[in-house]
Amino acid sequence: MMKKVLILSILLGIALFFPKQGTAQNRQNQVREQSVKYQRLMALIDAFYVDTVNLERLTEDAIVKVLAELDPHSVYISREEVQEMNEPLEGGFFGIGIQFSILRDTLMVVAVVSGGPSEKVGLLAGDRIIAVDGENIAGKKISNKEVRSYLKGEKGTAVQVKVLRGKEPLDFKIIRDKVPIYSIDASYMLDETTGYIKISRFAATTIEEFETALKKLQAEGMKDLILDLQGNGGGYMGAAIGISDHLLDKGKMVVYTDGLSSGRREEYATAAGLFKEGRVVVLIDGNSASASEIVSGAIQDWDRGLIVGRRSFGKGLVQHQYPLTDGSMVRLTISHYYTPSGRCIQKPYGGGEEAYRAELYNRYQSGELLSADSIEVNDSLKYYTKLEHRTVYGGGGIIPDVFVPMDTTVNYLYYNRLMAKNVVGEYVTNYVDKNRGALQKKYPDFDVFNKNFSVTDKMIEEIVEAGEKAGIFQDKKWFEAQLPALKRQVKALIAWDSWGMDRMFQIMNGDNELLKQGLKVLRDGTYERELGKDKKKAY
Repeated sequence: MMKKVLILSILLGIALFFPKQGTAQNRQNQVREQSVKYQRLMALIDAFYVDTVNLERLTEDAIVKVLAELDPHSVYISREEVQEMNEPLEGGFFGIGIQFSILRDTLMVVAVVSGGPSEKVGLLAGDRIIAVDGENIAGKKISNKEVRSYLKGEKGTAVQVKVLRGKEPLDFKIIRDKVPIYSIDASYMLDETTGYIKISRFAATTIEEFETALKKLQAEGMKDLILDLQGNGGGYMGAAIGISDHLLDKGKMVVYTDGLSSGRREEYATAAGLFKEGRVVVLIDGNSASASEIVSGAIQDWDRGLIVGRRSFGKGLVQHQYPLTDGSMVRLTISHYYTPSGRCIQKPYGGGEEAYRAELYNRYQSGELLSADSIEVNDSLKYYTKLEHRTVYGGGGIIPDVFVPMDTTVNYLYYNRLMAKNVVGEYVTNYVDKNRGALQKKYPDFDVFNKNFSVTDKMIEEIVEAGEKAGIFQDKKWFEAQLPALKRQVKALIAWDSWGMDRMFQIMNGDNELLKQGLKVLRDGTYERELGKDKKKAY
């Protein structure tokens, strides 16, 4: 009897010591059984179904359906979509390096990417590309997709382009090379001591770009930083960790992840950061998600700075891309991420994808975008910041320290329609093309332009007329209220053409309410009141 008990105890100990091994084996068996079952189904359809079917399409539809049952962020990516989806995150693609617009069936160079192949051979903004590799493309209806197919290609391959500069035709041989895609849209000084950096996505090059921007602004006297993450939907987690590393002291946790198979993994700041002392304000809104929330959560949880704006999206799931046999891939959720205080900020998704996507609109309906008091919080998900023990909440996005309501006093529907139909962008391209020489002569630098250039009533009339031709008719009730935004957009786009995206944002930010509030909290004592008088001693 004792022998049986001893054997049973040993077996039980083995089972307790290796529980995951048995579970993993069971799961592998289940996967194998279900794979055989699906393979049998495909074989039956192929052999006996009444009509001819596309087995590849059936398989893709099945994959899409399976992933949709898991969570809103696990998705299938076809092989055609893989490269295009990865380009913004990988920081570049192979091409000739231009920004273009199709104006009156003519391909026009709007801007030449700095450091790209076209800049090296002397292509200029305003050039019209009329032929590619001997094929005439002028005067033909051509789509953006077709343009990319002409100009993108393998690294080191040559493309011959003929352009019209004024009335003179010119031929260029351009060797395709890596064309950088920048993730930092703007970095400049707001005043003598406050720097501004806007990150549009977290990509492979973001950390390097951020370091360059920080060094530039510090050389110009930056003591405080406003980091703009409005509309930033995320990207690489590693980039978010790297940005946080530059702002947090050595040893402070940035984020940790945990998943059934991946286990717990913690990420900490190092000693290598470039901006660990100055004050930090982070701007967020309902479209700030994922990696943006990692940075915002780390800054908030360590009382390192203030979060200004409106509640962020609420994406606390981590995805990894896995290739499939035909060049397609699945982006699969493998873990949750948690802020240093322990918050998971993923919003609920049990109601299905449609309800999940509608949640942002429901915030408007509930009044949350107008009043901080309307933000619903769950007391069971209450946490506290690490130094000042301020109350923060999990369960659905980062709630800002300083709330900025959405402006609902003006109906921008007409303005938004003009922008969506590219009426304004096309008008500006045409305007700059006709007046490039006069503009350069009258406004030799941005400061002169910003101070002296005004959008005239005649320009607005021409935009309204162009809108009517596109089927967008003037909203007379709200037109005057929308006019300042429309004029600001036109001026900003002209500045972008001549001096780059930094200058465009410098003009557009004149109407950025979150940025105005971010400056205010640095100037009126709110920053110190929220974070404690001993703030500097903590760092």
